[in-house]
Amino acid sequence: MPSMTLSIPEDFKKKMEKFNWLNWSSIAREAFAKRIAQLEALEKFKEGLENSELSEKDCIELGKKIKESMAEYSDKK
Repeated sequence: MPSMTLSIPEDFKKKMEKFNWLNWSSIAREAFAKRIAQLEALEKFKEGLENSELSEKDCIELGKKIKESMAEYSDKK
């Protein structure tokens, strides 16, 4: 498996050392995998929009409706 070296601030390293029982390499791999998955999903989303006929105004209006629906759903819980 390839390795990677990261630079972090000294105070950050000291905070990590408080939790030296954690496998920081594993945590970093999980964080990288999560971000990669998010970026890949964003790429697919953008590809899907390439042929979309929605205008920017349509998208803004749709976003407002989604926010309103989510707020209503949240209030019911």
